[in-house]
Amino acid sequence: MKKILLGIAGLLVIIIAIMLIKTATFTSKQVEVTQQDMIAVDRMAVAQHLSGAIQLKTISWQEESRFNPAAFLELHRYLEKTYPLVHKTMTREKVAGYSLLFTWKGSDPSKKPVLLMAHQDVVPIEAGTEGDWTYPGFSGRIADGFVWGRGALDIKNGLVSILDAMENLIRQGFKPERTIYLAFGHDEEIGGKGAAAMSALLEKRGVKLEYVVDEGGAIMEGMVPGVKKPVALIGIAEKGYMTLELTVKGEGGHSSMPPEHTTVGILSKAICAIESNPFSADLKGAAEKMFQYVGPEMSFPLNMVMANLWLLEPVLEGQLKGSQATNASLRTTAAATMIRGSDKENVLPQKATAMVNFRIIPGETMDSVTEHVRDAIDDERVQIRRTENSNGPSGVSDVESKEFTALRATINTLFPDVIVAPYLVLGATDSRHYSNLTDKIFRFIPERMKPEDLERQHGTNERIGIDELADCVRYYMMLMQSTQ
Repeated sequence: MKKILLGIAGLLVIIIAIMLIKTATFTSKQVEVTQQDMIAVDRMAVAQHLSGAIQLKTISWQEESRFNPAAFLELHRYLEKTYPLVHKTMTREKVAGYSLLFTWKGSDPSKKPVLLMAHQDVVPIEAGTEGDWTYPGFSGRIADGFVWGRGALDIKNGLVSILDAMENLIRQGFKPERTIYLAFGHDEEIGGKGAAAMSALLEKRGVKLEYVVDEGGAIMEGMVPGVKKPVALIGIAEKGYMTLELTVKGEGGHSSMPPEHTTVGILSKAICAIESNPFSADLKGAAEKMFQYVGPEMSFPLNMVMANLWLLEPVLEGQLKGSQATNASLRTTAAATMIRGSDKENVLPQKATAMVNFRIIPGETMDSVTEHVRDAIDDERVQIRRTENSNGPSGVSDVESKEFTALRATINTLFPDVIVAPYLVLGATDSRHYSNLTDKIFRFIPERMKPEDLERQHGTNERIGIDELADCVRYYMMLMQSTQ
């Protein structure tokens, strides 16, 4: 017995020693950069440009019949007037009716082009919440140090910042060596057919891209546990998007004589089965790389946990499951979003349907998720159909690439106070449509987001700081200059 206890004690000593060594060698991945003079940007002019763009209601409605082409055409005229040098220097094409593809021809055809992205469309303001806004949602009001309105964060700020950056570079006499493409889809919020069409057009022309930069990451303040500094999260991958329609058919009739299980009851049980059988957590890929970058910046004992995931991964998973955001970064998620039965309270529905939306983590596929759902429900009465607007998860971009390094350096030069780390984008962006042209897709725009700002995107009081907006312009200018 004594020998067993001594053996256990010795093993514990070895484990503790390994953990301490790994923690001591778990050093920062942040890079040292040479600080440069601030690029001059007319901050109020950029704010005015965004204000004008916000006032044009380029809304993507779920119902195609509500699409308003006039708003998009008016935005196109507004951009042409606001950015005359861009339209004089670059070639502009309209694709899929309303998406815009700009080309700035480079001097060296041997260098692969780069592509910067944003989208023109915005989500509607939820009916009944209009009065909750500090300033009207499509006013583009400039007040209190912010530009207010739908699209200020998602993502007309990116659209305006990119074009302001290009206008400034042209004015300064900058001439790119590698071709620069700008791609502004018109329907990102409802699937991105415009982006898909632009990608297909470039592919038809034989274009291969060096890299793509889109929205998806931001500078997060106070949202990474154990890290006091702001963290600039660069999306190196994004989850897939899939919706399954569940349908149960049965006999209708009067509610006074119901069967043992109604179609709604069977459907409800199926939804509960999905929620009761969550997908397994996976700390590999983009999530693991994020922990490798932020872990060394954490205080003890969190940095020890991050340095020793070989042993403490279950501990980390347990902690991350407590937050909706961090839990979603670890696994495929399922959310029942729509359900329909009878149109009358005392009529049994002959058919009940529900929509369940899945955000698929890299490593899973649409087929594997569908099979998981089928096994969880285990009821032949429930028909399962995948909707058209579905796509698998993206690939994972290489954090060792020179493009990722250049992006990091640009961010650290502009924002020396931030930690830079890769991460997994939980939502879907238009960038997924360009995976046929490059395997290096990075998703970041230097918006500064505090916890209370997260609900502003697609919510009430969407806004961006005027100084942040100017920084976005500097970011695109510096990135284009540094990656030629």
